Amino acid sequence: MISEERLQKILDRFGYIEARMSQGGGDIAALGREYAELRPVVEQIRDWQQLQGDLADAEEMLADPEMKALAEEELPALRARLPEAEHALQLTLLPKDAADARPAMIEIRPGTGGDEAALFAGDLLRMYQRYAEARGWKMEMVEYQETELGGVKEAVAAVRGEGVFARLKFESGVHRVQRVPETESGGRIHTSAATVAVLPEAEEVDIAIDPNDIRIDTMRASGAGGQHVNTTDSAVRITHIPTGIVVTSSEKSQHQNRAIAMQVLRNRLFDMERQRAADARAADRKSQVGTGDRSERIRTYNFPQGRITDHRINLTLYKLDAVMQGDLDDIIDALIADHQAALLAEEGL
Repeated sequence: MISEERLQKILDRFGYIEARMSQGGGDIAALGREYAELRPVVEQIRDWQQLQGDLADAEEMLADPEMKALAEEELPALRARLPEAEHALQLTLLPKDAADARPAMIEIRPGTGGDEAALFAGDLLRMYQRYAEARGWKMEMVEYQETELGGVKEAVAAVRGEGVFARLKFESGVHRVQRVPETESGGRIHTSAATVAVLPEAEEVDIAIDPNDIRIDTMRASGAGGQHVNTTDSAVRITHIPTGIVVTSSEKSQHQNRAIAMQVLRNRLFDMERQRAADARAADRKSQVGTGDRSERIRTYNFPQGRITDHRINLTLYKLDAVMQGDLDDIIDALIADHQAALLAEEGL
């Protein structure tokens, strides 16, 4: 049940912000951000209220002999629209993840399975690259190490665009593959895995890093050979002493490497803080879709059967080829819907 009192408070706050902005008072930037956040909520509230008003008017018209026929014609459509409008309003009232609108950093590493795991990690990287391209996002490699067989030892990429973290955040976890490896001559199906971590991009104001807490080492960059060989002593490794987090960057500019490595470190520390806060809030419950637990097996890619299964929501699709080409929306939409359903239940909406 939607609280009318809660809706009125939102409308009152929105009216207050509009008045302050028109007068030019207060922190205009902060007011503008809050206005932008509240505007879609207010629009949904007004749509819902308008629909309720139209429904009440139509029901009153039933008592008027001259208007009864018109009311009977309008009522079914109005009643059919009300649940949909109420659900849309409930979704806008859900607590917002402040990081949803941020760019993200995606990290992919092979897990169990040796060379096949590294090849699968490369497949996942290409899958996300195609997905980013399809959505008009910009994806830039921050760190890339390749194996001799063309697999991925480590890939770190920055992804920027509209709603990046909101759509990618449920990709964190262990991705398992079942297929006949290219390295297998006997035709046996092997199981291997790769890990994916999706972190929201942190700003300097989010995480203050004490210079005394880090150790910076410069070293010779190394690659897999050929075009991947780096020819300068420019690789930078930063160690965050309190947490033991180690990040590296091996672009050709040492200055650029330091900036990149600091951004990666900032993102990881910010993600740790978000996880700590989420764990504290969810001490007595756990969302089905995900906490982003890096050790959680979230999905299986079965190539012989063309099947992909997301274990968190028991979703199975027989469109593995399309998924590997970046067609991820069916899975991501289902994960978001399940997460929203869990939040609605928690909020009592």
